[in-house]
Amino acid sequence: MDDKAGAQRQEADLARAVMGYLGEHPRAMDTVQGIAEWWVMRQQLRVEVDVVARVLQRLMHEGLLEKVDSANGPLYRLRR
Repeated sequence: MDDKAGAQRQEADLARAVMGYLGEHPRAMDTVQGIAEWWVMRQQLRVEVDVVARVLQRLMHEGLLEKVDSANGPLYRLRR
């Protein structure tokens, strides 16, 4: 991917993050720095958590990890 295409993709990802945040908080407003630090980072973290959850499911399906129930929610470890 060339630099221009990479920059366009990054801008599209940021636009989705901003609009996703505003979809959940339609009355929100902030500075450029606040939007970058709070809105975008929060949306990116949510995406990362979703990706981690999918990876954990795949690793369990492959028999590499197991899930252990706990009072605070499921915990994951190497399968024993």
